[in-house]
Amino acid sequence: MKKLSLLLVAFAAMVFTSCETDDIEIVGGGTQNDFILSGNLIENTTLTAGNPYVLNGPLFVKSGTTLTIEAGTTITAQAGGTSVYLLVETGGKIIANGTAASPIKFTSTQQTPAAWGGIILNGKALISGQAATGNEAGTEVNASLLFGGSDDADSSGSMQYVIIEYTGARIDGEAEHNGLTLNGVGSGTTLSNIWIANGDDDGIEFFGGSVNASNIFVLNAKDDMFDFTQGYRGTCTNLYGIRENGYNAVTSDPRGIEADGNLDGNSPTDLNQSVFTINGLTIRHEANTVDFSDLIKVRRGATATITNALASTSGTATASDFVDLEDSKGDSTAATSIDVTAGGTADGTDLKNAPGATITVTASNTGADTSAFSWTGYVF
Repeated sequence: MKKLSLLLVAFAAMVFTSCETDDIEIVGGGTQNDFILSGNLIENTTLTAGNPYVLNGPLFVKSGTTLTIEAGTTITAQAGGTSVYLLVETGGKIIANGTAASPIKFTSTQQTPAAWGGIILNGKALISGQAATGNEAGTEVNASLLFGGSDDADSSGSMQYVIIEYTGARIDGEAEHNGLTLNGVGSGTTLSNIWIANGDDDGIEFFGGSVNASNIFVLNAKDDMFDFTQGYRGTCTNLYGIRENGYNAVTSDPRGIEADGNLDGNSPTDLNQSVFTINGLTIRHEANTVDFSDLIKVRRGATATITNALASTSGTATASDFVDLEDSKGDSTAATSIDVTAGGTADGTDLKNAPGATITVTASNTGADTSAFSWTGYVF
């Protein structure tokens, strides 16, 4: 095993600079050729393709620091549940730009959902709260690590052509890791061509912020495929979510889209609640023994504009609601507008609308463009 402190040792195949030895904690295991990653990253670092990286604990990219990951690099998380994850703190950056031919991959030594935590980006963009600007909140996995602020143009870096799999370790009964968690992430961040597979909670969740995202593919999420909350105000383009037949792991209320204006509906008077757009969306629920709560759910003060959506069920897979804009903690706003086609066996008449909101069920939407995901090799 090579005990790699990320910053202590220079190898010809990698770019590292020196730091104090106690900045990084190196923990157990691995083969002789593994590079073990964990601890606090305090100087700019590049991980190069071809080296066997093992994430063996929490890795924190600190403020002012950039972690660069070359195209074709694989990072394997040691199965360890909630204690193994990558977190880019506010002021830190990740540059993980793969290519269609050489994507970057985050996987695990144990190829099952919840084998490790996931990836978290913390930014300085607006989140919902009682103040017009500057609201902050604690990260679910570590409440002392704050996110949010007043810089909607903040950048947490770039992630393109990235695979994230076997994530979602549960922290407790109320909190859990997602495949990709975006906390107050600003519009200066690039998120495009990301495949999130076989996670034990949400595929991707936006907690406030203004980051835009495109070509996001979620395969087999135990809970929600795409989750928006706490004042998210960006645009997502070409989202595709599938629950395959046979993927029966399920929470009490799985959904294709779940959107709240404020966090958990507990702050209905918050300013800057979620106002977001999705252009091009496909939700496919094919697990014959699983009942979705809703294919699309927008509630609790959220405003969604969704165009060219296609939501389907097949076989004996069911959904309690096709589109639901109502909730005991508050409906969606009247400005919500959803244009959707019912595919397969989905019941396009099973609608719960909020006063003034618009749900248009049409017959001809095509949904997300699958050609954008050809690089994954998945057969749609």
